[in-house]
Amino acid sequence: MITCIFCPFPPPSDGLVSDESHINDGYNARQEFYVHFKGPEETPFSGGHWKIHVELPDQYPYKSPSIGFVNRIFHPNIDELSGSVCLDVINQTWSPMYDMINIFEVFLPQLLRYPNPSDPLNGEAAALLMRDPKNYENKVRDYVAKYANKDAAEEGGEDTESEDELSSVGSYESGGEEPAGTMDDV
Repeated sequence: MITCIFCPFPPPSDGLVSDESHINDGYNARQEFYVHFKGPEETPFSGGHWKIHVELPDQYPYKSPSIGFVNRIFHPNIDELSGSVCLDVINQTWSPMYDMINIFEVFLPQLLRYPNPSDPLNGEAAALLMRDPKNYENKVRDYVAKYANKDAAEEGGEDTESEDELSSVGSYESGGEEPAGTMDDV
């Protein structure tokens, strides 16, 4: 069941909604709120909990909402760091006939079930899915365990990694070594 507090749409009562999502108000109850979204069963995303930021434009429902994952997710069509979602039905073919229920009960679960690696926002995830699907599923499960637990969704997805974990690239400090050369040497 979706629980909505001061949301811009009434809570559904048509039985279309399961216990998979929980809608919570955010900054401006008319324009911004968060949805707690659970990964679809029988997928590598199963057991995951994500906090999704929803922003409604002034022209909603004639213009699509902006949807973004707050905590990290490894998926070809979702930018890992910004949380932006590449989903045609939200970005290009939106219709006023769609509503939040469609997004959270149909569109997002389908996107997680059937990623489209030919139109990626996350090139690494797309390449891994095409090259080695089993390894892709393992990496998704690792991300779910690390970033998509209930605590991470409640905290808003703040990364708990140190800077060293974020990059394997060494420090930019020279450590007292001499430079390799100047531009004049080239």
